[in-house]
Parts: sequence; C-alpha cells; structure tokens
Amino acid sequence: MEPLCGPGSPFWEANQTFHTERPDLTECFQLSVLSWLPCIYLWFVCPFYLFYLKRNNRGYIMMSIMNRFKTVFGLLLWIVCWTDLFYTFHEMGLGDVRPPIYFVTPLVLGMTMLLATFLIQFERLRGVQSSGVLFIFWFLSVLCAIVPFRSKILQASSQSEVKDKLRFTTFYFYFSLALCEFILCCFNEKPPLFSTVVTDPNPCPEATAGFLSSMTFWWFTSMAVKGYKMPLEAKDLWSLNKRDSSKVMVPNLLREWEKELAKAKSEPHLSTQAVYSKPLSSSTNHIKEGGGGGGGGESSPEEVEVLLSNQKAAPHKPSFLRSLIRAFGPYFMIGSAYKLMQDIVTFVNPQLLRMLIKFTKEKGVPDWWGYALAFLMFFTAILQTLILHHHFQYCFVTGMNVRTAIIGAIYRKSLVITNAAKRSTTVGEVVNLMSVDAQRFMDLTTFLNMLWSAPLQIMLALYFLWQNLGPSVLAGVAVMIMLIPLNAVIAMKTRAYQVEQMQYKDSRIKLMNEILNGIKVLKLYAWENSFRDKVLDIRQKELNTLRKTAYLGALSTMAWTSAPFLVALTTFAVYVNVDENNILDAEKAFVSLALFNILRFPLNMLPQVISSMVQTSVSLKRIQNFLSHDELDPNSVDRKNNSTEFSVTVVNGKFTWSKEDLPVLQNINVMVPQGSLLAVVGHVGCGKSSLISALLGEMEKLEGEISIRGSVAYVPQQAWIQNATLRDNILFGIAYNEQKYRCVLEACALTPDLEVLPGGDMTEIGEKGINLSGGQRQRVSLARALYSDADVYLLDDPLSAVDAHVAKHIFDNLIGPEGALKGKTRILVTHGISFLPQVDNIMVIVEGRVSEMGSYQELLTQNGAFAEFLRTYALEDMVEEDQALDELIEDEESFPDDALSNHTDMVDNEPVVNETKRNFIRQISVISSDGENPRCRSVRRQGCSQRKSPEPQEKKKPLEMEKLIQSETSATGRVKTKVYLEYAKAVGPLLSVFICFLYGCQSASAIGANIWLSQWTNDASKNQTKENAVMRVGVYAALGTAQGVLLLVNCLLCRAYSMLRAAKLTHYNMLQGVLRAPQAFFESTPTGRLLNRFSKDIDAIDSHIPENIDIWMRTFWYTLNVLLICSALTPMFLIVIAPLMVFYWWVQRFYVATSRQLKRLESVSRSPIYSHFSETITGSSVIRAYGRHSAFVLMSDLKVDENQKSYFPGIVSNRWLGVRIEFIGNCIVLFAAVFAVTGKENLNPGLVGLSVSYALQVTMSLNWMVRMTSDLENNIVAVERVKEYSETKTEAPWEIEDKKPPPDWPREGNVHFQDYSVRYREGLDLVLKNLTLSVKGGEKIGIVGRTGAGKSSMTLCLFRILEAAGGEITIDDVKISEIGLHDLRSKLTIIPQEPVLFSGSLRMNLDPFDKCTDEAVWKALEHSHLDKFVSNAPAKLELECAEGGENLSVGQRQLVCLARALLRKTRILILDEATAAIDLETDDLIQSTIRTQFEDCTVFTIAHRLNTIMDYTRVLVLDKGQVAEFDTPANLLSQKGIFYSMAKDAGLVL
Repeated sequence: MEPLCGPGSPFWEANQTFHTERPDLTECFQLSVLSWLPCIYLWFVCPFYLFYLKRNNRGYIMMSIMNRFKTVFGLLLWIVCWTDLFYTFHEMGLGDVRPPIYFVTPLVLGMTMLLATFLIQFERLRGVQSSGVLFIFWFLSVLCAIVPFRSKILQASSQSEVKDKLRFTTFYFYFSLALCEFILCCFNEKPPLFSTVVTDPNPCPEATAGFLSSMTFWWFTSMAVKGYKMPLEAKDLWSLNKRDSSKVMVPNLLREWEKELAKAKSEPHLSTQAVYSKPLSSSTNHIKEGGGGGGGGESSPEEVEVLLSNQKAAPHKPSFLRSLIRAFGPYFMIGSAYKLMQDIVTFVNPQLLRMLIKFTKEKGVPDWWGYALAFLMFFTAILQTLILHHHFQYCFVTGMNVRTAIIGAIYRKSLVITNAAKRSTTVGEVVNLMSVDAQRFMDLTTFLNMLWSAPLQIMLALYFLWQNLGPSVLAGVAVMIMLIPLNAVIAMKTRAYQVEQMQYKDSRIKLMNEILNGIKVLKLYAWENSFRDKVLDIRQKELNTLRKTAYLGALSTMAWTSAPFLVALTTFAVYVNVDENNILDAEKAFVSLALFNILRFPLNMLPQVISSMVQTSVSLKRIQNFLSHDELDPNSVDRKNNSTEFSVTVVNGKFTWSKEDLPVLQNINVMVPQGSLLAVVGHVGCGKSSLISALLGEMEKLEGEISIRGSVAYVPQQAWIQNATLRDNILFGIAYNEQKYRCVLEACALTPDLEVLPGGDMTEIGEKGINLSGGQRQRVSLARALYSDADVYLLDDPLSAVDAHVAKHIFDNLIGPEGALKGKTRILVTHGISFLPQVDNIMVIVEGRVSEMGSYQELLTQNGAFAEFLRTYALEDMVEEDQALDELIEDEESFPDDALSNHTDMVDNEPVVNETKRNFIRQISVISSDGENPRCRSVRRQGCSQRKSPEPQEKKKPLEMEKLIQSETSATGRVKTKVYLEYAKAVGPLLSVFICFLYGCQSASAIGANIWLSQWTNDASKNQTKENAVMRVGVYAALGTAQGVLLLVNCLLCRAYSMLRAAKLTHYNMLQGVLRAPQAFFESTPTGRLLNRFSKDIDAIDSHIPENIDIWMRTFWYTLNVLLICSALTPMFLIVIAPLMVFYWWVQRFYVATSRQLKRLESVSRSPIYSHFSETITGSSVIRAYGRHSAFVLMSDLKVDENQKSYFPGIVSNRWLGVRIEFIGNCIVLFAAVFAVTGKENLNPGLVGLSVSYALQVTMSLNWMVRMTSDLENNIVAVERVKEYSETKTEAPWEIEDKKPPPDWPREGNVHFQDYSVRYREGLDLVLKNLTLSVKGGEKIGIVGRTGAGKSSMTLCLFRILEAAGGEITIDDVKISEIGLHDLRSKLTIIPQEPVLFSGSLRMNLDPFDKCTDEAVWKALEHSHLDKFVSNAPAKLELECAEGGENLSVGQRQLVCLARALLRKTRILILDEATAAIDLETDDLIQSTIRTQFEDCTVFTIAHRLNTIMDYTRVLVLDKGQVAEFDTPANLLSQKGIFYSMAKDAGLVL
C-alpha cells in the first residue's frame, strides 16, 4: 500500500490499533479499506440487482417528498466527495502533492454516490417501495464512517487546531448526509400506481413491508396486536399474496407436469396403457352385467398393483418429482442459500467464546477487547436469528405452495379421469392423496435442507472439535453414533404401538357411537353397567399401550438429553487419560460443550428427515400414479353437429367401461329427432344407464360415432346433491330468475316441500342431501335439469325414487307431451309402464343391444322383447299404485314419538354420518318417507305437525324448539387457572408437587455437573491436574448420571404413571357422567359432539398434554438455571433480567392469543376442502354434463386459498415470535459476556465459560417454552370440556340399598296409576293429565289413540324415563318412585318400537350379563322363531351382529328383541308395537308368541293395527293425555265412541 498512501503513512500498525486503551486505525487504512468497502459492495451487487429490476416491474411510484430528499442528498454526497477531489487538484496546483489515495478515494466515492442516486430513481420507476440493496449500502457507509468520525475528533482534541479544515468539514457533511440517507431508507415509499395492493380490501402487509420490517417480520405485529385484543375471525385474515394463490401455483405445476407427460409420450416406448393392462382371462369372469349404474367389469386392485410395480424399470414414466423441482426449486433454493449462510455463522460463536475465555485469562489486556467480543457475539447471534428465520419462512412457504399445487392438480385430474381409473382408486383414497400425502410434502419441505445441512454441520463441528481436543473427539462421536440406532429402534417400536393404540381407540369410539345411538334401549333394559364395563375394558388395553409408548418415550428422552453430557464425559475422560500433557482448561471444555450442543440438532434431525423422506417417496409414487391415469376423451362426443334434424345420433356404437373389459353396449344405432321423447326400457343390468353414460362421453368408445346437438342436462339415477342451499342446488350456477324458478318448483312438485323445510328454499342441505328424502333429492335433481334450460335432456330413471302419484305429477307437468319440456329432446330411462303409451318412441335394450325400437302400438303388435317386459313389470306397477295409499296412512305412525324434537346443529363437523343422518331424519320427520301424495296431503300435514311433538302447542313456539340443542360452548381467550388445578387434582396434588420438585432436582444436577466442570478446568491454572484427574472425572460422571436417572424416573413417573392415571380418571368420570344422564340430555346433545369429546379431547389428555407439560417443565427449569447462574456470577445481571422478562412475557401473551385462534381457524377451514372434494368426485359426471367443470375448479381453489389464508399467518407468527424471543436470548448472551468482562478480575475463566455457554443455549429453550405454553393452552381446554360432561345432571340413583324391593317382586303384576301427570321437560305442558286407572295382574291391555295422545309417554313413565309431575304409579303395592332405577327397570320388559342391536355376538345381544344358560337362550330363540336361522349360521350363538344389526333383516331384528323379552320373562311386558318396519308375517309370529308365552303376565300393547288387540281383556283409549274410554273391546264398539270410529277407519267394522 506504500505507493498508494505514500511513504509516511503505514497501512497497518498493531501498536496503534490493538495494544492500547484508545485504539485507532491508521489514516491509510481509513481512506482505503473503510472507504472502499461500501463501494465495492454496491458495484458488485449492482449488475444482478439491475437485472432483477428489469425482470420485475411493479408499476412506477409518484415522486414523493421523501424521494426528492433522497435524490437531493445523493447528489449532495456526490458534490461533497468531488469537492475533496478538486481540492486535491487545487493543492497540486499550489505544489503540495498528495499521495494517490487522495485522488482515488474521492473519485470512487463520488461515482458510487451517483450510482446510488441513479438506483434511487430507477427503483422508483420500477415500483420498489423499500430497497434492501441500498439499505445495506447506507448501513455500511455509516458503519465505516464511524471510525474516521471518532479518530478525527480524537486528533483534533489532541492538537491545538485542525490542520486540514476543508477535509475535516467535508467529512462531517458526508457523515451526516449518509446518516440521513440511512434513516430515510428505513421508511417505505407509497405503493406504485395501478398496483393490485390498492384494490385489495385486506392486503397482506408483507408485500409493502420495508426491508427492515421484512427482516424482523415487523409487519406481522398488527395482526398479533389485533389477535391479543380480541379473538381473530376469518374476516380479519389478510388475503393471500398473489404468488401463493392457487391461481398462480397450480398452473405452474401443471405446466411442468404437461411437459413431463409430453416428454414421456415422445420417447419410443411401450404404450402407456400397458401399465393398467391385466391378463384378459381374469377380467372376463367379472363381466356378468354391463352395469345398471356403471359397475362394468370390476378388476381387482391387487392385479393393478402388481403390474405397476413390474413396470417400474421402464424409463418413460413421467416423473412428478422433476416437475415439482422445476416448479418450486428456484424459490426453495433461496431458502437453501440462507441455510448455508446460517450453518457457517453458527460456528462463529464458539470461536468467539474461545477468544473471550482466553481474554479473561490474560492479564493487562485492554478492556475494549472483551466488550468488542461481547458485541460481536451479540451481532453474530442476531444475524444468525434473522438468517435462520428467513430460511424457515422460505421453506414453509414453499411447503404451503407445494400443498396448494398438489391439491389443485389432484382436484383437476379427478374431474377428468376415466371410469376405469376411477374404479382403481376409491374416493377415500383420493381424498387421502389430498390430505395425507399433500401434507407429507408440506412437512418434508420444511426440513429438506437438513439432508445436506446436517452432514455439513456435523463435519464442521468435528473439524473444530478435532482442532480443540485432537483424536479424543472420536470417543465422543462414537457415543453419538451408537445412540442413533437406539433411537431408530425406539422410533420403530413407538410407531407400532401407536398403530395398536389407534385400533383400540377406533373400536372404543365405535362402541361409544353404538351406545349413544341405542342409549334409550340401554336405559329401558338397565344394561348400562354391562356396556360401561365393555368400554372400560377397551380403554384399559388402550392405556396399557400408551404406557408402553411412555416407557419408550422416557428412554428416548433420556438418551437425547443425556447425549451431550455422555459425549462430553467420554471425550474429556479420554482426553485427560490418553496423555499426561493434556490439560483440560476452560477454553477447551466450554468451547467443546458449545460445539457438542450444535452437533445435537443435526444428529437428532437426520433420522427424522430420512424417515420422512421414505414416507414422502411413497406419497410421491401414489400421486404420480394418480396423475398419470387416463383421461376421458373430450372429443368422443361430437357437439358441433348442426347438419341433421336429429338431436342425438349414434351410429354403430360400441362402448365399454374400460379398454380391457368386454364391450357393454354393441352396435347401437339411435336417431332421436329434435323435440321428441324417447323412452329406454329393459331389464335390470341390460345397459340402459350405460347408454346414457355413453351419450355423455363417460364411456370408452371402441368404434362408431356419437353426436349431440346443443347443450345437455342430465339427471342421474341416484340424485347428486351438493352441500349448499336448496336454491343453489337448483340454480347450479345460473342466474336467479324468480318467475322461471317458481315454475320449475311447481313442475317438480317441490312447492309443498318448501313449506315444511325449516328455511324454505334457503335451507342448507347436508352432505349427500342427507336431510332430504330420496324422492325430494330426485326432484331437486330434476329441477336443476329443468332450470338449466338445455337442448337435450338425458333422464336416467328419475321416477323410480318417487312414489306413484308424484311420478304421475312429474310426468304430466315436466317430462310428458304436455309438460314443461315439450319441444326439447328427451331421453328417458324408465321402469314405469304407465307412461309408455304417451311417449313418441320406445327403445328396448336387451343385453347391451337394441332389440326393438318404435312407438308403443308398433311394439305391442310385434310381441317381442317389449311385450315380455310389459308382462313382467305391469303387475308390479299395478300393485304399487294401490299400495301407495295404504302406506301413506300407515306411514303416519312410522316415526317414533321419541322424535320428540331434534334440531341437529350442523356446527359440529365430526363426520359421524349415521348420527347426522338420524338427526336429520328426525328434524325433517315432518316430511315423512316420501309422502308426496297431493290427495291426502291435508290429512297428513295435520298428522305430522302433531306427531312431531306430543303436544301441538310446541309447534307454535318455534323459539323453544330451536333452543333444544344448545350450541357448543367453546372457550375463547385465556384458560383459567382452575383448569390447571383440576388437572393437577386428577394427577394427585402431592404427586404434582413432587414431580415439579423432581424436575428441579434433575436441573440442579445438570447445573452441578457443569459447575463441577468449571472447577475442574480451573485446576489447569493451579497446576493440580494430575492428582485430581480421576476424582474429577468420577464426580462429573456421577452428577451427569444422576441427571439421566432423575430424568428417567421423572419421565416414567410423569408420563407413564401419573398422567395416565389422570387420563384414566377423566375418561371414567365422563363415561359415568354420560351414562347416568337422563334421556333428555341425549335429546339435546348431538351424538357427534359427545363422540368428539370421547375421541379428540380424550386423545389430547392421553398423549398431548403429558408431552407438553414434560417439555415445558424441562425448558422452564433450564431457563431458570441459566438466569440463576448468570446472576450468581455477576449480580449486575439481575438488573437486566426484569426488563427482559417483561418483554418476554409480553411477546408471549401476544403470540399465544393470536396463534391459538389462527390454529382454530385453520382447522375449521380445512375440512370444507375435503368434503367439497369427495362431493365433486361422486358428482363428476353431473358436473361434466352441465359443463360446470371450471366453476368447480374455481370453488376448490377458493377453499384451498381460504385455508392457506389462515395457515400463512400461522407460519409467520412462529417466525415473528422466533425473532423476538431469540432477540431476548441474544441480549442475555450479550449481558452475560459484558458482565463477565467487567467482573473479569474476580471471575475465573471456568465460570465465564460456564455462564456464556449456558446463555448461548438459552434462546432455544425460551423459544420452546413459548411454543409449549401455547400448545398446552390449546390442549388443556380438553380437560375443561371433558369435565363439563362428567358433571351433567344425573337421573335418579340406580339402586337404593334400604328401599330394595323383594327379589321376586312383582309377584302378581298389578299396576295402579293414581292422579298421574307427566311432562317432557320443565316448562312444557303436561303430556298425561291426572291419569287414574287400575290393572289387575295377568290382564292384557291395548292402548290406542291418535298420534300425540300420550301412548308412548305412558309406557316411558312406567320405566321412569320420564319422572312424574304429580301423582304416582304403584306396582304390587310398591311405589316405583321410591326404588332404584335399575331395580325397577330390570323387573319390567319392553319390546321397543325400533329394534336396536349392538355389534357383538348374538348371545351378548340377548343376555349381556351372561345370566342365562345356553339351553334357556336356545329355548327363547325357538319361541321367537329364530332357532332355524341361528342354527344354520356357522357361528351359532356367537353369530356376529354388525353395527346396528345391519346384517340381519328388520324382521329378524324385531324377533331378536322378542327373544330378549322371553329371556327376561318378567311379570309385566310392554309392547310398543312396531309399525311399518315389519311385515305382516313376522307380526303374526310375535303376536302368537306373546299370547302363548306371556299368558299369565300383565301385557300393555300400544297398538297401531287394531286387529291385534281385538281379543284383549280391555282397551284403553287415550285422548290428549287423558283417559277417554277404558273397557272391553266389545263394550267399546257398542258405545260407538272414539274406538268405534277408529275401528271403522281400519275397516274392522262395517
């Protein structure tokens, strides 16, 4: 540097810089390096930056005041720099020649300032609101100018006057201008003109955030504050950044995938179809019928699998992985670059720590070294924090984008795959692709960088350790490597146990579901105990599995927590003992510890990342296979044809469902003239529906031509209903037109139904149309077709689901020659004979071929297949017509009175479909099974409204009804301390305290070990290492082992014993609480909600809470220790702790409140994606037929974006938190180091090493502590929710010891009602009013009355399901209100109206307590006429009943209930006569059995068919809850009262 700076001024002078209390840099160094550094940076970055700006134009920004200032300051800076330059020339003119540096530096600086000014303007024109490049440049300029700033002042103060006045002045101008530029750079420009941000109602502030703001995630603060003030709602969320939306992401991926497919096609190879081909022989067996609904030749999925795997070797398969990498690689690489930087920066701090310890050892060195090191540590830590979190941000956003793109790609694909492909994957599998597999990609991307980063970190750490301790390191590394297989084994075992636990959990939930669905029967039979034991039995097995998992977890936790210690121990022990000259001093020990701690993370992560990669590769294959499926050929149907007068033509059509199957339809030739009505008839499975599918282009066309003129409307055989309002289902995306809409409803006979639906046509229809009856669904489907106003209508048997009168109405008003569709081309598949005479043409299909075609008359005269078809179906049709009316009358009663009222709330999104279905059917029980008979509509409406509730008044108070189901309480905001105490109580109060104490002990031993290490290292300075080595190693080992053992004991005590005890207890209490609840509780609580408590909340208590508490306790004690150690060493530290903790607490409160709510919003918005998707798959043919493909894709995209809208802030909230918490941790490092420097005189190096290395670790634990606090708050709510149901109001006690009736009670069976009144719930009217009657033992009593007269209520009173409001019932002189419920209920028998069976053996269903012998059971089966059926079954009595007894017919189930009654054989039998469920034959069987077997018992029968009770002793007629008539049937008939008129209606008297 001599030639530049001149001979008199050296470039570097150590004495002036280092070994002095007032350090300074030489003038030459200041003028060269410090001045040039910012310039070199800017010129280097500039070309890349300009290239970037050229590519990205966001519109220009108007000149603002700030921008003008920036520009002016830039120009001033240029002038200032060049003033120096010209002054140097001026001096040269005066003969004072300066060294070259005085020319070069001002010139370079001036040029750079001009460049900076140019960039300021160029950025403005390109719409950059805040520039990172310039920010760093100005920051460097100011930083580099600080040194000359100080030294110029120092010089001036040491000399009497300033020598070089002009340069002195210009420098301070330069400094202040640069500072102003730097400050201005921190602020943001206004958004550019015409930018999207302006139009967005709630834009994400990230787009407009300044450089500083994005570096520290400051822009998120507004949401954190909002979330803290009040719980966030969906409307508070920012809209997604455009680049993250489905609109951008999905096409990106699909473009790359198309390229892959094209590439695969262009290479010469086997045909892609080979992948799906199967040996034909196997598929021929499958083709029995060409699919009434499209079930063609089903091929077994196993075959497909085998073939897929054999094909793997072929090179031509398009690779989904490559398309993913192309689409997302570049963005992800930015994250990887950050990761690389972070890995390198990580290793700076241990080196600085070494220098700091060295510094404390040396005497007589200037203090500022120490402070410099402390601040350097602080800055590297802060840099590391910022870099790390930006790396995470990029990874998480990539993960989110990958998920968006994969879901979008799968959704789009599922709309166009062929039927063959659709058959090879079930709906559930495809939904899994979307949820599980896409999620796996998302999880993997976040840690993918660890694949290269972990080995890199490990190598770097080992390199530095080797430098530090030499080969002894290998001992430590060996220990680490030995731990890896141990953990792998533990992980595998744990996974196996988790699967096992899931199976137990599933069976427990299944059983709970049955219990809740059949709770009424359990209560009537007093079977609660038997079922409670069954549940607890499964629960015990589940807990045992959990306990095993906990043991493994404790081992693995111990292995990981003790790992750094074990490694340190082995390494230090080997190091000290290998060579006498090896001395362990503070520097070596604590730097090694810091490095071992760095090693811990990559070693822990590697196995996880690898296992995650294995899982993801499976997912990758599955997604790739799905996306490679064949697609439907959109050109198989010619839609452009306008030449002929025929609307639909098929010429020589030959169709199949999949290329390998035999054709389903052969040589089909059809011409349908414009505007005619063609009926297609044929036997089941002859290919009628297939023909419709072929016309829609859903089938593979092997040969022939199809053309359709105009648009198509399609009504499938099974109506497809969306989960939307009724109106939306009909409009299906077309604009609403009042008049047209009314006509459509009228034509489809929907108007009367709207009156009954709770919200008219705005009623929300549940998934799969669950709250509509079959006929209503079909009519909605028809209405949709009619509203779409298409040219060609394809109607696939729409009339089979509705009953005869409605079918006629629809045919006349809609389809037929006079209907709303006249003039349109209609193809109607039908079984209904009555309409055939009115159609234009009939086409008969036999086994996939057209056998005849012509008008009705023509075909009749031919006497071919059509005539035979008529003969088959005509009889059925006639019968149907007659039956319809009778059924309606009967149907009247087919809903149990227990459909007391139930409005289900759709809020609970647990997919317990049966439950929702049941509730819906109750809710709409008003529109009974399909009663759509205009003629008896008025009668029936009356019946319904009364049946709906036992008293008509209730119907008039809709408000009361609505409130029946209480909306679920969800606690928002903070969790109360009470809940934590509640949990501690379940664990055991003393035990809780003891566990906390143990955690403290474990922590103390860890500290002890490290303090001991610091003492050990101090031996080095006293030269006592030799004699103490063994003792030092021994105690160190003992303390460390104590820590490990305590940790193990703690984990076992905490997770395997006490927390599981709490889990067992809470579940037991809730189960007990629910089973003891009165019947009314179940009517006002949806099953879905109860099941949710039993599955999700119990799961949280089982596994999440113990884990959260464990980690929380460990991090808490760890942090506490760090603060204690630092404070103990340097008491000054206490002053700093207070503000830091306040800041910590404050950040944590903001974060927890916001993230909790974001998590809730995210999970709420997730399920609609999947439900919409499964809905789309089932309705894909309808969507395609109506051409609504793109609209549905858009809808799915919206739903995904909606979900990502709450996921994105969730990611950012973690980054926001991380940066802030780590800042606190970095401050702790700073202060620990600074105070160590100030107190260096009294501290030995070991303690300095101890406090700083501890402080370096604290950031991690602070971060975890907040996360765990947040998780714990989310999960501990489960305790609250479970507790809520353990404390439900219970019914009367099951047994009362001192009031037990005698064992053989009731001996006679006399029943006496005295002034008895009852109501359903508090505040409702009486259902039975002052009933007084006596029945003698052995009498047979029939109970009759209109709907809602109180018949069922009377029987419920005998069982005390309803408690008396006045009066009493006595049975054999025992007042039933005084004895225990089980004593009462076990002595009465009921055969309920709907037979309820539970899954389990038949024997369990008959006798759950195993009280009877096998002979008794067989005898009961014989009397109930089931013995033949059971003895024919291979399992005999152990015959498995499916859930709800699905595998038995309804009649058989009713007989099983009869057998139950026979087994109980009590003195009093109550028969709630089953109605529509049962055929007459079974009914007669039951009646005859009752007459013979229950001869001497008192029998009460609620009769719906009067003929069954005509021979009873007496008949009780109830009317409006009072006794109207009570006498023998003969007397009642002669009185000509109510009973007579009922008998007359039934046709029993003429």
